[in-house]
Amino acid sequence: MKNNSVTIGIIGFGTVGAGTAKILLRKRAELESKLGFPLVLKNIADLDTKRDRGIKLPSGVLINDAKAMLNDPSIDIVVELMGGIHPAKEFILQAIKNGKHVVTANKALLATEGHEIFKAARKSKVDIGFEASVAGSIPIIKVVRESLIGNNIQSIYGIINGTSNYILTKMTDEGIDFGTALKEAQALGYAEADPTFDIEGIDSAHKLTILSSLSFGIPLSFTKIYTEGIMKITPLDIQFASEFGYKIKLLAIAKQADSHIEVRVHPTMLPKDHLIANVNGVFNAIYIEGDAIGSQLYYGKGAGEMPTGSAVVSDIADIARGIKTGLSCRTHGITMTENPELKIKKIDDIRTCYYLRFSALDKPGVLSKISGILGSRDISIKSMIQKGRKVEKAVPVVMMTHEARENDMARALKEINRLSLVSEKTIYLRVEGGEN
Repeated sequence: MKNNSVTIGIIGFGTVGAGTAKILLRKRAELESKLGFPLVLKNIADLDTKRDRGIKLPSGVLINDAKAMLNDPSIDIVVELMGGIHPAKEFILQAIKNGKHVVTANKALLATEGHEIFKAARKSKVDIGFEASVAGSIPIIKVVRESLIGNNIQSIYGIINGTSNYILTKMTDEGIDFGTALKEAQALGYAEADPTFDIEGIDSAHKLTILSSLSFGIPLSFTKIYTEGIMKITPLDIQFASEFGYKIKLLAIAKQADSHIEVRVHPTMLPKDHLIANVNGVFNAIYIEGDAIGSQLYYGKGAGEMPTGSAVVSDIADIARGIKTGLSCRTHGITMTENPELKIKKIDDIRTCYYLRFSALDKPGVLSKISGILGSRDISIKSMIQKGRKVEKAVPVVMMTHEARENDMARALKEINRLSLVSEKTIYLRVEGGEN
C-alpha cells in the first residue's frame, strides 16, 4: 500500500475480469469518494494480451506473468478470476503466503479445495472475499454471514444456475424439448459449449457447498451433496406439473431439522404461487427461512460481466477498508471443523412428496398393482391423472404422493419398473411446498 492507496492485481481477463476492470477504472473517482482513498489497478495478468475486451487499459497494466504480480510487494489485493482448479489454487496459495489478501469468484475451487485455502488464509492473517462465487450480483454471502447472523437459518431454496433456469423457462413457456432449449441457450451465450456443470447440477452444488457452510456451520461438504441435473425433464412432465398447479425448477436445497442437515440439488416441483417458482430466464434467486426473519427472497442477475464484476468490487472495497483501518483478517465464516452434533442426512433418508409418471399398458388391474406396491412401502397417493390414448399401447399415469421416505420410494419404483404392464422406467420428481 503506497501513497494512501490500495493496490490491486487481477489474474484472468475473461468476462468477469473485464467487468471488474471496467468498474475499477471507469468509476475510480466515485469509488475513491465513497471509500476516502483510491483503489489502484496496477496489473491484469492473462496469457492472452491481444484480444479486445471492450476496455482500453493504461499502458503496462496488462501483463502475461501472474507470478510477477504475486511477488510484487506493492500489490495489496490479488483478485483471482481465471476459474478452474489449477493453477488458480496455486496462485491463490502463493498470494496468501506472500501476505496478500485475496478475492475470488471461483466457486468450484472453494467448494472442492476451500478447506486448504481458508486454513492458509487464517494462518497468514489475510482476508478472502468470495461474494461473487455465489449468485453473481446478489450479495447473498454478506447477507448470510453478516445480516442474518442473529438467525437460526432453517432452510434455503436457491435457483443459482442461470443456464438451467433459462432452459426450464423456455421449455415451460414454449413447450420445446430439452435439446432444443439447450441449443438456443448456447447460441445466445447463456450456456457453454460444454454445459455439463450447469445442466447436471454441479455448478449449483458448488455454490450450495459454500452457502450451507455459512448458513449451518458445517465444513465445506461438496462430496456429500446429492446432485441431479435437468436432462430427464420433458415437455410432458412440465405439462402434467402445470395441471397439478406446479412448476419445475432446478433447486439447490439446504434444510436443518434438529441435528441433521439436508443438502441436495435436483429438479423440483414447486407450487406456481411460490415466490421462487416465478423466477425465470437467466435470473437467480435465493429464498431463505430463518427463525427471526421469517421468509425472505433475494433476486437478481446471477452471472455476466458487470453483475459479477460488481460483486467482486464489493469484496475489494470491503477488504481495502479493512487494510486502511487495520481491521483486516475478518472472519470468513466458513467452518473448518466437524460439529459432532450436526450430521448431513443421506438422500435415502429424506422425506418429501413426489410426482410419479408411469408409462403403463391400458389394461385392467394396472392401477391396483401400482398403488398396491406403493402402499406396501407406506406411500400414499394424493392425486392422480390418467389419460388414455387410443393410438398408443402405453398411456401416462401420473400421481402425486403425500410425504414419503426416499429409500421407500426407490424400492417401490424398482419393483414397479419390473412389472410387465409398465413399458418404460418411471419418471419421478421431488416436490417442495406441496404438503398441506
